[in-house]
Amino acid sequence: MLTHAPLARLFGGLLGLGGLLAAGAAAAVTQPMLVVDVDSGKVLYGQAATDPWFPASITKLMTAYVALDLVRQGRASMDQLLTISPEAAAEPPSKMGFRPGTQITLDNALKIIMVKSANDVAWAIGENLGGSVDGFAGLMNETAQRLGMRDSRWTNPNGLPDPRQWTSARDMAILGRAILRDFPGNRDLFSISAIQFGRSVMPNHNGLLGRYAGVDGMKTGFICSGGFNVVASATRNGRRIITVVMGQPSARERDLKAADLFDYGFGQSAGWGGQTLADLPASPVAAPPDLRPYICDKRRPMPTDSDSAAATASAEAAQGNADNTSAQLMAASAPPSAALAFATMNSAALRNRALPPRAPLQPVLVWIGRDPAESAIAANDDGAEAKPVAAKPVRAARTKVATRPAAPAKPAPSRSIAATGATVPQPKLLARQTGKPPAAATAYTASHTPVIAGAGTKTKAQTKPTETKASDAKATPKPKVAAAKPAAKKTKDD
Repeated sequence: MLTHAPLARLFGGLLGLGGLLAAGAAAAVTQPMLVVDVDSGKVLYGQAATDPWFPASITKLMTAYVALDLVRQGRASMDQLLTISPEAAAEPPSKMGFRPGTQITLDNALKIIMVKSANDVAWAIGENLGGSVDGFAGLMNETAQRLGMRDSRWTNPNGLPDPRQWTSARDMAILGRAILRDFPGNRDLFSISAIQFGRSVMPNHNGLLGRYAGVDGMKTGFICSGGFNVVASATRNGRRIITVVMGQPSARERDLKAADLFDYGFGQSAGWGGQTLADLPASPVAAPPDLRPYICDKRRPMPTDSDSAAATASAEAAQGNADNTSAQLMAASAPPSAALAFATMNSAALRNRALPPRAPLQPVLVWIGRDPAESAIAANDDGAEAKPVAAKPVRAARTKVATRPAAPAKPAPSRSIAATGATVPQPKLLARQTGKPPAAATAYTASHTPVIAGAGTKTKAQTKPTETKASDAKATPKPKVAAAKPAAKKTKDD
């Protein structure tokens, strides 16, 4: 049995990434890892499984469970509208950038937090379903206790840094099993490869989806204080396994370790013997470690919890060099029996190792309002943060003034003027109105009649029936048409 075998010393591994940590700073902090058979609850592999850890955005799994539980109880519905408050809109990224007052269905909100991991939307779920974020945090804690998550403390629904909020690998495995067991009709929510909002397509942050055969959920998370975390589920030959990996220095290393743990777990017996999640002993550690100085070195670019498949080949190779050094240092501290699950991590081949390319995305449409036809939606040019905008009113076209010279004298038949329903009067009537001969009056009036895009628009613009010079065209003022302003007040995005 490999339970609680100390495979890795996190700070020792980070020496390969930063290269500047003193040996004294490399404290014995073990990265939590856990592999569990979903049906039996049997622990297939574990280390530091009950140690407290900052959850980051895997918190949103608890947010989703509480929301789905409220729907099951009839206290909420998937099509009810949630309103984005100023407080929700002010949450830092990752976010959708919705303006205060924007409304979105709970169904779309859950899809967004599972794929985009939007902090503003998760905050709105908490406010709307719990009456306040504190009220929703109370529901999270009550639910955790009922499920047997004895190591968890929740204060917010999105996982942004809070020294009072932590969980454990064991508790997240319990939560993952509860989601799959209690809401089988909502399992697809945790395996969406991408969402489409307006013109923006946003892939799931889970780098295992579409890259490791059988992976069908669940959620990733990253903050500097907790490193890169993931709760993932995979199915092979009808057997489902949940893997939890926490505290990794990069998304790539997190994904590779999770894949190795899946390989190891599927190779183990699915029997009912052995240790279960309920059997795991309490941790002697009183509070989670703060990894900020090691994960987010100010001299290096800020790490991101993005799909590692988007990395270029050169970046992948460069990261591989660092990860290989990290793996060697970690494996050196592990006993031989524990190294089975990570045999490939202690290898020079790691620098060229990567998961397969991601399968084509299958985006799921999300929108604001109750129905996609209710609002016009726009996205940023980079597609990173999509923004909703109010439906634009139809603008009247700028008034065009004819400047052609007078035509030879011909009887002018009646002809329509665009969009107005008016007609050019006949020659005799024009002669009485203008005091000119019939033919000249017809040509003069036709050259001075504006073409208008919308009925009811008035203009006094007139020009002589002669060739227009470029200098005159620049000097001629253009009529202004005021567009109706959207009702929603603009809010600066973070």
